[in-house]
Amino acid sequence: MTSNDQENNELRVALVGCGRISARHSQLLAEGKISGAKLHCVCDIVPEKAQKIADAYDVPAYSDMHEMMRIEQPDLVAVLTESGNHASHVIQLAQYGADILVEKPMALTLADADKMIEVCDSAGIKLFVVKQNRFNLPVIKLREALEQQRFGKLTMGTVRVRWCRPQSYYDQDPWRGTWAYDGGVLTNQASHHVDLLEWMMGDVDSVFAMSRTALADIETEDTAVVLLRFTNGALGIIEATTATRPKDLEGSISILGEKGSVEIGGFAVNEMKVWNFAETAPTDDDVIKNYSVNPPNVYGFGHKEYYDHVVKAIRDGGPNLVDGLEGRRSLELITAIYESIETCREVQLRFKPRFAKLGIR
Repeated sequence: MTSNDQENNELRVALVGCGRISARHSQLLAEGKISGAKLHCVCDIVPEKAQKIADAYDVPAYSDMHEMMRIEQPDLVAVLTESGNHASHVIQLAQYGADILVEKPMALTLADADKMIEVCDSAGIKLFVVKQNRFNLPVIKLREALEQQRFGKLTMGTVRVRWCRPQSYYDQDPWRGTWAYDGGVLTNQASHHVDLLEWMMGDVDSVFAMSRTALADIETEDTAVVLLRFTNGALGIIEATTATRPKDLEGSISILGEKGSVEIGGFAVNEMKVWNFAETAPTDDDVIKNYSVNPPNVYGFGHKEYYDHVVKAIRDGGPNLVDGLEGRRSLELITAIYESIETCREVQLRFKPRFAKLGIR
């Protein structure tokens, strides 16, 4: 760090990959929204993409990430490239000693996820996997109720992702909607919701899934339904589609138990809709009003809270809520879902994939 950075204790953040999601990261970091971190430099193999962000925020642009890391020596590097390249880029970047943040999903195969964890551990650096919906206000409140055991015995958990992604979305880049570099709605759009469901309900015992490509001209699925059995005996449902028309409808989670029910809706898991418990607490009457937000898009506001969490974990040695192992957990579930789709059978978790196409080149 420069002396000025050391005084401010600001983390210098580099972005690798300047596609669609980079706009969210660069805006937060460059416009002073993240206390203790700032945008330091950007990189993309398509120079024009990197230069666009560089010009907007007056930071250096590179087309070679190795050159950028050697010259700029950032404290944290955010990997925002295609999902199928996350593993390769994280593994290559680990040698430079900077902590690494990687967008979801952390990888497309369990073997790649394991390698990422191993390499970062060996290098003595932290690996953060972006799961920003865990930091939504109503989601935090739901998690608090679970930790207080207000639900009693859990009976059912459901997530619904009813979003619109027209053909023009998939046509933006040749890797979108491919098995090798992206995956379908389960891997991409619904991966946050799959993570939330497992985080709330606990480990999954088995899955049975069906999917189809309903409206998009892509290799992978744009619509899927999944039945889950959790190790605690509860059941679960995942409903995910990007074939909602004409616009985004819903991104939600519902948790049901013997002593209570909670539903968070909105299009970005942002609106507390139901908060009912048999044993009431003094603050229950204000939960619906106080734990809802109205974000401008499906990304919600969670990225800011997530970056605040990352800064605290690096600067103060705080806990990493979504490290490599936690990121791998939801990837294992998604891989099992794809295995079930290919085999038309119920798949037990803690398995070795044989037929899942995700990440295969």
